[in-house]
Amino acid sequence: MNNSFQDAVVTKYNIFNSLFLSLPYRGIFQTGSLLPLLTQQSEVGFQEGKSPRQIIENFFEELLETATPKERTDLLFAFIQYIERQVVLFDSVEDAAFDQTHDLTGKGSITYLTDRVDSDILKKKLLNKLQDFSVRIVLTAHPTQFYSGKVLGIINDLEDAIKVNDFTEVNQLLLQLGKTAFINHEKPTPFDEAVSLCWFLENVYYDAIPAILMKLIDGLGMSAHDWPYPNLFRLGFWPGGDRDGNPFVNPETTLQVAARLRETLLRGYYRDIRTLKRRLTFKGVDDAIAIAERKMNSTIFGPFEEGYKDAQELIAELLSAREVLVAKHQGLFVELLDNFILKLNIFGFFFASLDVRQDSRKHGKAWEDILKRLEKKIPLLKYSDYEDWDEAKKIDLLLSLNIPLRIEDYEDELTKDILGSISAIKTIQKKNGEQGAHRYVISNNQSALNVMQVVALAKNLIADESGKLALDVVPLFETVDDLANAPGIMRQLYENGYYRSHLEGRDNHQTIMVGFSDGTKDGGYLRANWSIYTAKEELTKVSREFGIKVTFFDGRGGPPARGGGNNHNFYSSLGKDIEDKEIQLTVQGQTISSNYGTVTTAMYNLERLFTAGLENHLFRGNRIEEELNQEDKDLIEEMAGAAYESYLDLKNHPMFVKYLDKKTPLRFYGQTNIGSRPTKRGNDDEDLKFEDLRAIPFVGSWAQMKQNVPGFYGFGTAISKLAEEGKKEEIKTLYKKSLFFRTLIENSMQSLSKAFFPATKYLRDEEDYREFWDKMYQEFRLTLESLLDVSEQKELLDSNNVTKVSIKVRERIVLPLITIQQYALQMLSEDPKNLPVDVETYNQLIMRAMFGIINAARNSA
Repeated sequence: MNNSFQDAVVTKYNIFNSLFLSLPYRGIFQTGSLLPLLTQQSEVGFQEGKSPRQIIENFFEELLETATPKERTDLLFAFIQYIERQVVLFDSVEDAAFDQTHDLTGKGSITYLTDRVDSDILKKKLLNKLQDFSVRIVLTAHPTQFYSGKVLGIINDLEDAIKVNDFTEVNQLLLQLGKTAFINHEKPTPFDEAVSLCWFLENVYYDAIPAILMKLIDGLGMSAHDWPYPNLFRLGFWPGGDRDGNPFVNPETTLQVAARLRETLLRGYYRDIRTLKRRLTFKGVDDAIAIAERKMNSTIFGPFEEGYKDAQELIAELLSAREVLVAKHQGLFVELLDNFILKLNIFGFFFASLDVRQDSRKHGKAWEDILKRLEKKIPLLKYSDYEDWDEAKKIDLLLSLNIPLRIEDYEDELTKDILGSISAIKTIQKKNGEQGAHRYVISNNQSALNVMQVVALAKNLIADESGKLALDVVPLFETVDDLANAPGIMRQLYENGYYRSHLEGRDNHQTIMVGFSDGTKDGGYLRANWSIYTAKEELTKVSREFGIKVTFFDGRGGPPARGGGNNHNFYSSLGKDIEDKEIQLTVQGQTISSNYGTVTTAMYNLERLFTAGLENHLFRGNRIEEELNQEDKDLIEEMAGAAYESYLDLKNHPMFVKYLDKKTPLRFYGQTNIGSRPTKRGNDDEDLKFEDLRAIPFVGSWAQMKQNVPGFYGFGTAISKLAEEGKKEEIKTLYKKSLFFRTLIENSMQSLSKAFFPATKYLRDEEDYREFWDKMYQEFRLTLESLLDVSEQKELLDSNNVTKVSIKVRERIVLPLITIQQYALQMLSEDPKNLPVDVETYNQLIMRAMFGIINAARNSA
């Protein structure tokens, strides 16, 4: 695929890139002509050990000696804008050529799967598995993507024009792109974020998911009309429901977003009904479709009492029309009707399930408020006594309470928000159906009490008359300690009579979320990944012991440092001791646009997630030798322990937090207007503490510095330490044997391949940071050498040439951005009185450069 990528992407990009020079914008020719010279000077300059400041100043001295300081910075801003659009162009060319650079029907595809299911026994095994298997993609609005709907629309059209080599159309779209703002001048609200992500639901998933199911149905020789598994793919949604650390999310926002999801879906249905109307023009059928069109119009715009209550009502009407179509009109165009009914069964009237998420500590605060109010009415119940009780006694009390929880009775805004957010779930279920909002995620979950606090609140707020609770309470375990404690916490919950009864009402099903972001921040790359693996094994064991069907919901970010990278291999690599009934994961930022930004890329990646989840069940007999045995696990545990010690040594370095705060773009994340959430916990006027760091700006700042520490640090030390103990060959054998271990290494290689330490080598000139920079660089070199040695590759990612070449081209495109950003960071170390332009100009250069660097990386590391 390497040559095809070169021809279909790199060469084509270079051709289309030349069109920028012909755009009729003031200064565009000079910008486009000078930019390659800055790229070249950056490459040579960093090779010669020059600092970013020396490179930029030499560039101007050689080429624009008479330019004023303002003219110089104006040109730097022009370079940034130009590169931003080059990144979009490369994205579009790469996505347009996706079917040429990827084998759409190869390993991991639905076609490949159904071809392998070549016996009645395997087919029966697959169909049995599909009864309780599904893939759920949950879109989150984390601030690693900033394209507006307007820009996304242009990108979509650009891809179409590039596919057919329509130079005139490409030129027009580049012209439009040049005049369209890329960045938000104000912070988006959570609702703005939801609207932005609805673009992907409407333009990608709405078509991609039914198309995948039709491939599966056809491949198995079945029909859409008789297909009994419409729930194989589900969509989740966090914007508007995720209030963990986001003070701008409130119950009104949650309801507003749920309504937008429903409206977006119903508009798609309305368009499909109109398409059906043009084909199903036969007597006895045409009237039914006309009625459906009219009622759907009422469902969207009113009068609502004349519309549909739910999807099942519409499906029933369409099935009646289908009977007439088959009986009297030879089933002409029946496949169009069946495909539409399939969509209705997949998406209902909700489109995506809106999850609510809140930090466990906030529920504790709300209960303090509630119990202190209760204390005034029942003097025998004192909150001070409750505080001293053990956990079991606290749980018993909370579950025993049957009290009206009225929002208007409370003054505390936090209490009102939590009561309102849980109440909103019931409101959404009435309007969108139960699947519209049925999960409450508890982040920072550290005890069984944390779960029961939410259960007790929900019991008093949204349980039906019989006490049944239509809610899945989902604890999120993320830090190394929390993951280690998770099995014991779940055992405590399973042993609780009330909670067991609740689970019985939820089909004995428990969802547990495990998160990578804070785990990596807390314990480093290898420790976090292995802690999650071992926690899943233990959680599977305890759940099976109690007869509970457990589903793991993975909080996977874009970059490997937050659990991203090659997800397909990750899920394919899980052994028999980890439950695999469902695959659930978050997707965010550029991962949404890069992996799921078009119908083609979304189908490719969704199919591979889907088949990865079936591999272990269908073909485990062919791969038993690949599974980790106890000796393998002990070896990885040793490496994880050594890597953890190495990472802790860096994390506890006196310069660690200061370096992030003073030398990286961390402090600028909050000013970029990318996302609605604050970039750190705590008050803005307080000194930065490690525990206040949010995972995304934390990982993102290392990516901006081209150091990517959370994606590799400690891995090299771990391998080196075990090699000294004579275990190198064991590690090499493990790499060849275990897909899980190979995936860890390949994903870490992505982080290494996007690192570029020469850009920050100037920090060695500052006495405070010399030793800290050297420490990071030495581990980078050690990890690079170790991973190449273990994998027996000559270059990083030799096993994945398409990714390797793509990264190389992207990194070259943004090299001038990196130089400009580091130049501005370097200048801010100077006395403001000696600067050629004001401090704010350098601040703006740093922030503007962030966007292009983020988007070029496609997964922020």
